[in-house]
Amino acid sequence: MNKVVAGSIAVFGWLALILQFGLAMTNPVEPEPGAVERFIRFFSYFTVMTNIIVALTTTAIVFFPESKIGNFTARATVQTAVAVYISIVGLVYSLFLRSVWDPTGWQAVADHALHDVVPLAYVIYWIIFAPKSGLGWSEPLKWLVYPLVYIAYSLTRGAFAMWYPYWFVDVTKLGYPQALTNTGSVLIAFALVGFVYVMIAKLFSRTAIAASN
Repeated sequence: MNKVVAGSIAVFGWLALILQFGLAMTNPVEPEPGAVERFIRFFSYFTVMTNIIVALTTTAIVFFPESKIGNFTARATVQTAVAVYISIVGLVYSLFLRSVWDPTGWQAVADHALHDVVPLAYVIYWIIFAPKSGLGWSEPLKWLVYPLVYIAYSLTRGAFAMWYPYWFVDVTKLGYPQALTNTGSVLIAFALVGFVYVMIAKLFSRTAIAASN
């Protein structure tokens, strides 16, 4: 059953990403950037990159379980880290972006798929099927590497391209002090959500041990 659910998430996630890619490359709302810039911007969104990670993880779980990437994604720390990342996608969108963005048509379909459906589906998968034993309290700090690298990339590229993927890190409008404060708050949120997942995993593990005894 776990592979059925993971496979469904993988297929749905790839289809949503393909749809979003097509819209990003042809969307007439922003005619200024050329094709190369649109391509780069598509892969500059945390939402897109994290949905790719979810799709790759679930694909590996289902179709390549005995491969190196399959063994890697089978680890509790990896599947939980992915749950943290995609949870932040949904939380940040709902708290900070949904009110300033009102997509319609196919863009609305892609938007809800990547920000609502995939995050919820993967979290449910994690709760029911993901391995949870062996997670330590230091894990959430290790999981910060990905968002730290993403933030560094966004700020560095933004300084040259004068374009930022999200308003709360837009240095041109907010300045570096406020943008860095905002990113610091996001990193704290990553850590807090990570600790919540570890706590839940430990509760699940203790319940399983108690049930076996």
